[in-house]
Amino acid sequence: MSNLTSIEGHVILVTGAASGIGFAVAQHLLVQKAIVVAADINKSGLAELEQVANSSNLYCIEVDFLQDANIQALIQQIESEIGPLKAVVNCVGILGKSGMLSEDIDVNDFDLVYRINLRAALVLSIAALKVMRPRKYGRILQLASISGKEGNPGLVAYSVTKAGLIAMVKSQGKEYAETGITINALAPALIETPMSASFSDEQLSYLKSRIPMNRLGTPTEVASLVAWIVSPACSFTTGFAFDLTGGRATY
Repeated sequence: MSNLTSIEGHVILVTGAASGIGFAVAQHLLVQKAIVVAADINKSGLAELEQVANSSNLYCIEVDFLQDANIQALIQQIESEIGPLKAVVNCVGILGKSGMLSEDIDVNDFDLVYRINLRAALVLSIAALKVMRPRKYGRILQLASISGKEGNPGLVAYSVTKAGLIAMVKSQGKEYAETGITINALAPALIETPMSASFSDEQLSYLKSRIPMNRLGTPTEVASLVAWIVSPACSFTTGFAFDLTGGRATY
C-alpha cells in the first residue's frame, strides 16, 4: 500500500517563509523530503533559512507580494526551473496597526493589510490554479486565523482579511472540487512567532485567555498539520478552514 501522506519529491511553494510560521513550515516540509521553494521579501530571513536548513532541496526566491507581476513570475519560474508545482502554502501576512478602535483606523494601513493578506493571496491562487488544473492535481493552503472566524477587538484589518481568505477558499474549493485540486485554509489561534511578540501585554493576555489549553500554539504544531493537508492523503476535504486553536474553536 502506498503512503498517501508522503510528500517526498513534491515541489511545494511556501510563501512568507523568512520568519514565523512560514519558516517552520519550510523546515518541516524539507524534513519530509519535499522540494521547497521559499519565497519572501525578507532577504536576510531567507538567508537564515538556507543556513539552518542546509538542504539541496531548498530554493529561496526574493519576492515582493505587493506586485502582481512578481507573484505571477514566481509561479512561472518554479514551473520552468524547478519542476511542476504540487502545492502552495501561503503564509504571507502582516498584522497592521493594532490595538485601536475602528474610529481610529488608518485607512491607508487597512489598504496595505488587504493588499498583502488577501489580494496577494488571490493573485497567487489564480497563478497556481492555472498550472495545476491541466495536471488534475494540486493542494492550495491559505494561512488564515481564528480572527477570521470570530473577529478580535483592535484587529479589524487583520480579522477582515483573514475572514476574506476563509470565504475565498470556500468559494474556490467548490469551484475546483472535481479537478483533483483541494483548496483549504488553516485558522490558528495565537502562535509563538515574531507577530505574537508584537502584541501589547494586554492584547496577549486577552488572546491567551481565549484558549482553553491556556497556552500559545507552536510553529511546529502548525507545520505538522500543514504537511498532512498538502499531501495526497488530504483528498476529500476542500473549502475548509482547519482548526488549530487549543480548543477555542469547536465548530
